[in-house]
Amino acid sequence: MKTVKISLNSIDKVKAFVNEISKFDCDFDLVSGRYVIDAKSIMGIFSLDLSKPIDLNVHADGAALDTVMAIVDKYVTE
Repeated sequence: MKTVKISLNSIDKVKAFVNEISKFDCDFDLVSGRYVIDAKSIMGIFSLDLSKPIDLNVHADGAALDTVMAIVDKYVTE
């Protein structure tokens, strides 16, 4: 598992993010405070506070993780 901070501060970013990660078989969780939601759920994402970066937990390893991180990298914040 790998955890990165991502920013989804617009509706278009949320839609693009969900469309891109939905292509993978591995699991993705978004963590904001005490809330953990499925990152493939648009409704779940909109229930979070998107004004600040949120943690993305990627449940993959090896080559699958490298492929996922290449896609997710454009949403990663410092």
